[in-house]
Amino acid sequence: MTDLSAAARRAAAFRRIRDAHSTEMAEDYVELIGDLIAETGEARLTDMAEHLGVTHATAAKVIQRLAREGLVESRPYRSIFLTPSGQALADSSRERHRIVHEFLLAMGIDEAVADADSEGMEHHVSDETLAMFQRLTAQAKAAGAS
Repeated sequence: MTDLSAAARRAAAFRRIRDAHSTEMAEDYVELIGDLIAETGEARLTDMAEHLGVTHATAAKVIQRLAREGLVESRPYRSIFLTPSGQALADSSRERHRIVHEFLLAMGIDEAVADADSEGMEHHVSDETLAMFQRLTAQAKAAGAS
């Protein structure tokens, strides 16, 4: 019985990781689209490919998928826009990223390392762990202010 429980727990953990991987790319893209619009007033496919380090064709394929999922609107020769659902996903992803990044900095991690690590961790951390990161960050900041 114990082996079955261990197997079930392991399977649940792997399922959660697969689910996180399936949404990770969408979250990265919509977050970048929102950032580009905020910074430059538009999100162009060329800029997205450059920022993500992928080919134009790869970025175009992902944008088509995001459009089918109702997260972005894209028309030929126009910028890419977030739908309300895409904006909500971008906001959520950005907030998760911010929490993880601030936690790492509060724990004394170098900023360059925190930048790199938080980019992937935001997609895989549970809500429970994220809440703990917020509490620990607040405690670390309060202790540093004393």
